[in-house]
This record gives sequence, structure tokens and C-alpha cells, in this order.
Amino acid sequence: MKRQASGPPHPAFRAFTRALPLTPASVLLLLFLAGPIAYCAYIAFTDLQLTGQAEDSFIGFDNFRTAFGDEAFLNAVWLTLVFTVVSALLGQNTLGLALAALMQRASKPVRTLVGGIVVTAWVLPEVVAGFLLYAFFRREGTLNAVLDWLQLPTQNWLYTLPILAVSFANVWRGTAFSMLVYSAALNEIPKEITEAAEVDGAGGWRRMWHITLPMIRRSIGTNLMLITLQTLSVFGLIWVMTRGGPGGRSQTLPLFMYEEAFQKSMIGYGTAVALLLLVVGSLFSVIYLRLLRTEV
Repeated sequence: MKRQASGPPHPAFRAFTRALPLTPASVLLLLFLAGPIAYCAYIAFTDLQLTGQAEDSFIGFDNFRTAFGDEAFLNAVWLTLVFTVVSALLGQNTLGLALAALMQRASKPVRTLVGGIVVTAWVLPEVVAGFLLYAFFRREGTLNAVLDWLQLPTQNWLYTLPILAVSFANVWRGTAFSMLVYSAALNEIPKEITEAAEVDGAGGWRRMWHITLPMIRRSIGTNLMLITLQTLSVFGLIWVMTRGGPGGRSQTLPLFMYEEAFQKSMIGYGTAVALLLLVVGSLFSVIYLRLLRTEV
């Protein structure tokens, strides 16, 4: 008697077998990512303090109301936006694209030299990079020495323009990532397309605007999302250079959160600020992801 061939497996069984290899990673994400985030979300609604408190209590949205009524918090929000736009969106993104485009036409020794210099700044630990840029911008630093040699006026850059000084430092340190992303994207563009446009009389700027940028649009969106999230969380670089000063003029949200939570011992309030920073990062991510879905 012949055995009948068994039918295809049930869709639920197929879904289970596909999801089974992801189970260990999902458990680790829930344990070490979602768990701490959920606990921080709970703390943000309490008055938890590091010292001088027997037990914490649930206070609802009081921490958030306090934050939006705090001029120091609003100043930190504004400086975070300035720092992100200047150092990430304009600085790292634009300079990284420019370096990648120029290196496409450079000789191999030049590409090796420039790439090595830029990547070296990227791989330096954040604290080391902060000390280097502090030595560059301080009153007796390298920048003022060069300006004095050129007989140009000098100033204490970390006092007069602290947010621009730390923004430049972040550009110097992080441009390599954008350069590598755009170099890989530009290498994927077929040479036949750019050569045909060049034969048709399109200049360099027209080729960049009408051919190169549309073809690497997805890489631009991905790079913008990654460097924005990284810049929003920069702490060590600014802390080493200015510690958020003078007078809070370079105090971004991570530094404000640290001050409130660990220097003033207001863990609940500091965690509420951290949660707001997480929301800001999530909004940027949603915007970039929606832009990536749009077809050229």
C-alpha cells in the first residue's frame, strides 16, 4: 500500500521555524535594551534622588512640566539643535561628501594619505580627541599661535564661541564616517552614466546635482540618520573641552541630563530629560526612514 505524500507545512509552523533562530537575539534585546528603557521610563515619572531620600514616589508628569518651564533645559534644547545641525547635517555630511567626491579623481597615494589622516581622527577615543581640540582652541593653543604668527587678532575661542568650537571639534572627529559611506556609494555609480553626461556637455556641478546626488539618495538618508543620532548623544567631547560652559553656552542635553542626575542627585528629573532626548532621536529616525521610502 502506497503512503500518501504529506502536504505542505502549516503557515504557522513555517513562521515559527523562521523566527526560532532569532529567539536568542530577541531575548537579549528585551533583557538589555527594552528592559532598561522601560525602567528609565518608569523612573522619569518619579522623584527618585541619589541622596537624602528614604523612598521615591510617583509624581506623574511633574518632571516634564518642570523641564519645559526650566530656562536651562530650553537653552540645552536649542544648543543641541545648533550642535546637531552645524556639526552633523552641515559639517560632517557636507565635508564627507566633498572629500569622497574629490578622492574619486585623486591619485592612489593622495587617497591613501587623505583617507589615513581623516580616519585617524575618527578612531581616536572621544576623550583623547577632546583634549587635542582643547589644546587647539584654548587661549594659548595652536589656533591662536597661528593667528598671532599671521598677525591676526586672537581670542579665547572656548569662552567667546564655545558651541561653535565644540561643533568644529565634532566635525573634525566624525567626518571620516560620512566620507567612507559616500565613497562606497560613489563607487557603485556606473561610470558609463557619468561619462555619457560628460560627453553631453554636463559640467561637474550639473553631474553632481542631477546624476550623483539622486543615485546616492538612499546613502545620504542613511548617513544623515546615523550621524544625527550619534551627534545627539555626544558627551565626552564637550565635557572635556568646556564642561558645558561658560555659563551653559555649550551645554547640550546629554550634559544637562548628567548635571541634573549625578551632580544635583535628581535622578528622576535627569531620566525625564534622557527620555525626552530619546523621543527627539526617535523623531529624527522616523523622518529619515520616511524619506528613504520615497522612490527617486
